[in-house]
Amino acid sequence: MPTTDPFFEPYDRDQIAYGDQPSAPLAAYLRQAGGQGLAFDLAAGAGRDTLALAAAGYDVMAVDLSERGLQRIVERAEAAGLADLVATRVADVREVGFPVGELSALVATTMLDHIPAADAEILWAKLCDSLADDGVMYIEVHTTEDPGSPVDPGKSSKAPVSETTGAVVNYFAPNQLLAWAMRPESALRVLQYEERLEWDYTHGPEHLHGKAILLAVRAGAFPNWHGQPAAFPRRSAE
Repeated sequence: MPTTDPFFEPYDRDQIAYGDQPSAPLAAYLRQAGGQGLAFDLAAGAGRDTLALAAAGYDVMAVDLSERGLQRIVERAEAAGLADLVATRVADVREVGFPVGELSALVATTMLDHIPAADAEILWAKLCDSLADDGVMYIEVHTTEDPGSPVDPGKSSKAPVSETTGAVVNYFAPNQLLAWAMRPESALRVLQYEERLEWDYTHGPEHLHGKAILLAVRAGAFPNWHGQPAAFPRRSAE
């Protein structure tokens, strides 16, 4: 177990860093497709995605290096009546044993960019192998568009950077995450991929991020997915 908590202060605030709203594409998927089975939320922080997964019906294992963040998850889960669906583990994601073919959902919001590139590549294969036949994966990473990036275009940006920029060690190049998902051995079907800039007001002074987001399912899976936002939803019955 880590002897120090790298994110104690942000997660100890009254207004918890990174907010309490789940990632929008993941939230849209859960509203449409629901969920059940085992889910892992890696680099779970204070639980904005963990609680959304539990509310949808998943049994969730939340993993993070921050013991304080995981304590806040437990507090929030108890307050929401979801404690029976949430477990936590203080661990480096590289040391987690992933059950092959068993995860119904896997979420890694800004996780692969917090470990060295070589480790991220190895871990990616494990993440893909862990998905069940009906499994869904949501991944979010910082890209080289981020003002904290050591290379352009982010390096040349004059926009303000995040207070926790130093924790990001692996900025993804354009289309890199998509290319990983498209590898035959990844065995994924991409539902949504996007690279974008986004302003962040959920912690510290306002700042800009460059992000890539990926929503994918196991190849051969066809969930009840109509887009985010839903492009052509069914009309309500009168």
